[in-house]
Amino acid sequence: MLVVALRMLFGDATKCLGLVFGVALSTLLLCQQVSIFFGLLSRAASVIDDAPEADIWVMDPAVKTIEVPYPLRDTVLQRVRGVEGVAWAVPFFKASTQVRTRRGTLDNAIMIGVDDVSLVGVPDRFLLGTLDDLTLPDAIAINPAGFRLLFPGEELDVGRELELNDRRARIVAIVDASPAFSANLTIYTRYSLATRYTNNGRNTLSFVLAKAADPSTIAAVADRIAAEMGLKAVERATFRRETIGYILATTGIPASFGTVVLLGVLIGIAIVGLTFNQFVMENIRQYAALKAIGVRNGWLLAMTLTQAAFVATVGYGIGLAAAAGFFATAGQSDALRGFRLLPEVAVGVALLAGVIVLLATTVSLRRVFFVDPATVFRG
Repeated sequence: MLVVALRMLFGDATKCLGLVFGVALSTLLLCQQVSIFFGLLSRAASVIDDAPEADIWVMDPAVKTIEVPYPLRDTVLQRVRGVEGVAWAVPFFKASTQVRTRRGTLDNAIMIGVDDVSLVGVPDRFLLGTLDDLTLPDAIAINPAGFRLLFPGEELDVGRELELNDRRARIVAIVDASPAFSANLTIYTRYSLATRYTNNGRNTLSFVLAKAADPSTIAAVADRIAAEMGLKAVERATFRRETIGYILATTGIPASFGTVVLLGVLIGIAIVGLTFNQFVMENIRQYAALKAIGVRNGWLLAMTLTQAAFVATVGYGIGLAAAAGFFATAGQSDALRGFRLLPEVAVGVALLAGVIVLLATTVSLRRVFFVDPATVFRG
């Protein structure tokens, strides 16, 4: 009987393709938008992710996200270093600045200033140059996307000069930093240079990065810093969650992507539901004939679910392949670098595709169950 169900489905190629297309389109939209959504959230915490050496981030109590730091007094650094349980502490500077090339190209950049000695906070993935090159005079490192933004169409190289706040800076390295949330251009340099390359007030220290002497006491050390200094001190994972939570709470990103996801679900239900209902209506005489020869509703249910399962499997496979192809191609560009099809999203969409097809066939099942066997004898 299940083979008969598939033959009925294949017998109407137009309806079969319409059903598969509906599921495929819905799968593509869901996989693409949900993966991009999580990719954006990951970008919001990229600076934190690129400093895995630090266990604890120390900041002003009002700071909720790494995107909006509030400067601390420089004396805070030495006080953190003196807290019991702290192995080391280094300054960390983050600000926005404008960059100008000798050709007149002007763009915004994220300026990251790290400890002059240890250089903690610079990613260890270098495409050109080395970490030691940042100790040279006026030395900066930039990300590949930033280089292509400033020098479009040119091969990555070092030695070029930029103008930062009327000061000379020289590119000595290209660092493969994680894509940032607020700008395509990220600059890494020593703390002492970063504070001169930007317009700042009296206080210049954005954060203090600290390492606990004993990994098992990270939470306790963070609490001790907060209690002794009246500052906010949190574990790296906690600050990452807070930064992402701030983006979710204060931007329209969740509503925007949520709307697209909802549309994807509704499109799938509408296309599959209407098409499947029409398919059942056009084959109602065949179902009536099956009931006339004694086929019970249980078998009719199995036949309908077999048709739905085939449509869901093939449609999901096509949609998933299209989504994977999109990220494999578009993910090579600077704008979408780092975005990828997450396995968790693929599994979740697979379950959702099954639910969409099941909901879409629910109305049609009633017609199948209550079809009058005498329909086969009517004109």
